[in-house]
Amino acid sequence: MTIDPGKLRVVRLLEFPLDVNQRATEAFEGMRREFTLVAMRTPEASDVPTRLLELITALTDEFEDVGAGPGREGDEALARGETVLAELVHRVPPSVVPAFVALNDMCDEADGYCRQGDVLLSMASPPEAIAFRRWFLGEFTAQVAGQEPLPWPDADQETLLCDARLRGTFAG
Repeated sequence: MTIDPGKLRVVRLLEFPLDVNQRATEAFEGMRREFTLVAMRTPEASDVPTRLLELITALTDEFEDVGAGPGREGDEALARGETVLAELVHRVPPSVVPAFVALNDMCDEADGYCRQGDVLLSMASPPEAIAFRRWFLGEFTAQVAGQEPLPWPDADQETLLCDARLRGTFAG
């Protein structure tokens, strides 16, 4: 998808925790791998895995180039041994807001599916990964809506765990 550069919004992720991001990404990728196997092997039990995988494919197709530059910047910082980036800048279309709200909701549903323990070996996302995901996605929804950035250390992780709504999608 070609995105008109004039319509892009700047999203600044402040005090971006590379180590937390890496752990959250590993947890998510583990769930994604297992969901792929479940969807292939157990079609009757794969409603949640199939829907998550379809959403990831759709978002990857739609926003393929959006995270490439910042992703490289984070990888380079990790290679240098850094654990925090003062600022990680993304330029995104406003359409990320409904996409990221849908992704957050689907990830919460996927975690619930993992907690059932019927088919999977993977555990639900650890609390740190859930809080990070909600902060990360919430920064996009909030900043596209015109709110100021909230650095990771200033985010209330207990609230992030208890309230699945993303910042910028509700009043307050």
